[in-house]
Amino acid sequence: MDAKSDTSTLVEVRHGAVWITLNRPAALNSLTPAIVAGIDAALDRAMEDDVKAVVLTGSGRAFCAGADLKFVRETSGGDEAAMATFLDTVLAMMNRLEKCPRPVIAAVNGITVAGGLELVLCCDLVVAARSARLADGHINFGLLPGGGSSVRLPRKIGPTRAKYLLYTGDFMSAEALAAAGLVNEVVDDAELMPAVERLVAKLSEKSPLVLRRVKALVDDGLEQPVPTALRLELLASELHAGSHDMQEGLAAFEEKRKPTFIGR
Repeated sequence: MDAKSDTSTLVEVRHGAVWITLNRPAALNSLTPAIVAGIDAALDRAMEDDVKAVVLTGSGRAFCAGADLKFVRETSGGDEAAMATFLDTVLAMMNRLEKCPRPVIAAVNGITVAGGLELVLCCDLVVAARSARLADGHINFGLLPGGGSSVRLPRKIGPTRAKYLLYTGDFMSAEALAAAGLVNEVVDDAELMPAVERLVAKLSEKSPLVLRRVKALVDDGLEQPVPTALRLELLASELHAGSHDMQEGLAAFEEKRKPTFIGR
């Protein structure tokens, strides 16, 4: 299928955000090479100056049910090289989503399993519908994680909770995962998109430069010893002192007005 005619990933720019909707509702938005390529292309659009945030969600009753197991079975049964290529492509997309310099918001609208959970783990903020249920699920089909859940999940919710999800394949509610620290906000189903739109609007008022630098500081700092992370923060703060957005913020404070940030 021609990439331009493929509708398995819908991309829209509105309210300063790139909204990515996985659009295979009959297949619970399971991941195919076309969807992976669609997300990757949307991330290209997210790098443009008019974009302040990225929102990832699903159509129908699922956020994402992970890799399309029919595709996996057909590929893994006959062509190990093709399967390795697919997994490499998925992981590269996940890594790129995680490292996107814009805030990335998961709007979790429903069933979220395996690769779907791995997509959520790559997002900075998570808003979930009250009916949403999330699981790792790989173990239920004799699969190993390939998109990072064995690495990112323990870092998000701790190794004990992560091992329970990885070992059992059980679903957890959005509320339970909010208590565990994975989900930021749980809202009634009908309020999911309005809640995400409010969050996007709030982030759009902030300095894009500060958002980008804070995200890098947090992510990089988690991989460093505390003294090293503190030095990196200090160096970044010293560098930031010469930025337009910092000077604009200070001027706006003094002049009692709303700042106009430009991301530089």
